[in-house]
Amino acid sequence: MKVLKIDKKDWAGGIQKAHKAYRLYGPVQVKDKGFSEFQALGPDAMPDMTATDTRLSPKSIAFPPQEVMMVFTTDENSELCNQMQVPQKDYAPRAIIGIRPYDAAAFLLVKKNFDTPEYRDPYWCDAYEACTFIGLAVNTPSALDFSTSTKSGPFDENGLDVLLVDTGNHYLAKILTDKGAAFAKSAAWETEAGAAGEKQIAELKASAEKQIRATVAFDNIQRQSIMSLYEADFWEEVAFACINCGTCTYVCPTCWCFDIQDETHAKCGKRMKTWDSCMYPLFTIHTTGHNPRGTKVQRVRQRFMHKLKYFLDKYEDGIMCVGCGRCIRSCPVNIDIRKVCDIMNSYSAGADTCALKK
Repeated sequence: MKVLKIDKKDWAGGIQKAHKAYRLYGPVQVKDKGFSEFQALGPDAMPDMTATDTRLSPKSIAFPPQEVMMVFTTDENSELCNQMQVPQKDYAPRAIIGIRPYDAAAFLLVKKNFDTPEYRDPYWCDAYEACTFIGLAVNTPSALDFSTSTKSGPFDENGLDVLLVDTGNHYLAKILTDKGAAFAKSAAWETEAGAAGEKQIAELKASAEKQIRATVAFDNIQRQSIMSLYEADFWEEVAFACINCGTCTYVCPTCWCFDIQDETHAKCGKRMKTWDSCMYPLFTIHTTGHNPRGTKVQRVRQRFMHKLKYFLDKYEDGIMCVGCGRCIRSCPVNIDIRKVCDIMNSYSAGADTCALKK
């Protein structure tokens, strides 16, 4: 792995060169909204590398909020009548520039659901495999960032092809994969920083990690039985303020729930994959009308049990969270996943667990 040095005066020129080989995405300030989001970059657009964070993660680049899976027609004069057809998909190379390390790590967690030994979701996998991830290290983590507790961190390299580090007048680009090397070549990044560059990255990494004060632990969650936590007496307290708006699931980079719906217009139709949320009453309702999670408490419990227990037990690879803090920032009633994790981790059957009062 080599480290390259990119003078910021040459940054825009390199990005414009990369446009020739890649469809580029990056953080963009949304006009008059006060936040940034990942968008496709036009030929003359630059990613906003000063954005502290984006309201939504870039997961939608591989997992759109709405995606046409198949199209069909009921026109009896058509040879394709009543046949499902997969529409033409464009999986040309794309590069996500400025993705934060925890968001890149989130793709690896989501991959466990969409790419398994038994089943490969071609829609997600083909889009993901078309991506090159050009990460931007977090020199100054936010107060809500607890990524170092979740097998990620402000300079984490997992899931990235290049890690960019802002050093003031220039970027240091740590090339991590062959895909990253190909992108660097397309952008004409050539100047090597050598050992001095590697040392500077290590120093900035240590500084950034020291700034993170928020932590979570889940060692005791892993030791406890599912039923012990499921039947715990603290869920009413945890769910009390929740309004089931679903905001937490939409801003979360690791939430993967979706629904499939058919839409028709005259004799034409399409089958759509759309984001869904376990916080919605209709999410688990059966055709009989029975709903196994018909109450708010049951839905809140499902969300946190899935994130912090079911995933942990199934994959034995940490919790289903990368510590970005988006759900904490966006929750309208101030529910904090760090506090819920602490309640679950410190739970002991029969003890007073009203930890939200602390």
